[in-house]
Amino acid sequence: MAPLMAPTGEFIGELAVKDGAEQPRILDIAAGHGPFGISAARRNPGARIVALDWEKVLAVARENAEAAGVLERYEFLPGDALTIDYGRGFDVVLVTNCFHHFDRSACESLMRKMHACLKDGGRVVTLEFIPNEDRVSPPISAMFSMMMLGTTPSGDAYTFAEYDEMFQAAGFSRNEFLDVPRSPQQAVVSYR
Repeated sequence: MAPLMAPTGEFIGELAVKDGAEQPRILDIAAGHGPFGISAARRNPGARIVALDWEKVLAVARENAEAAGVLERYEFLPGDALTIDYGRGFDVVLVTNCFHHFDRSACESLMRKMHACLKDGGRVVTLEFIPNEDRVSPPISAMFSMMMLGTTPSGDAYTFAEYDEMFQAAGFSRNEFLDVPRSPQQAVVSYR
């Protein structure tokens, strides 16, 4: 996965620190092996990352953060993103390849938790396969949607209009849609 996600990780890391805050506090939900938080930490030497995922997954993220020379700015939060307390005072939340596992109700619940953990003016950066409104294009996002239909109890690849509606229901003021360079995925930036 690392070579596949490297360019996307760099783009998401750049989005995470683009506001120029000297010491942004970043929550990386579904951190996986850590490419997104590590990218943000590399781009901003004051960035503090809190990586949330299952304990065994975080062991890999810890190794990668150490290898990248950013471990001293990392905190690890093992647990279930649906139930664990995120804490408060984050500037940015990264949520990468996570929402597609859940139905709309669970997504909105996660979004409300994200809204509550952010400082005023904070934002969420979402990375997903996002099909167009016709739900059959672009082809990779449409195929991913079909895969979620067949392999999860209630997951889906949501359209931008659906993300916009869910994030606004969770209290966010506005959402931006971005194509991710050199990737079949897209990003949504949601502002508190």
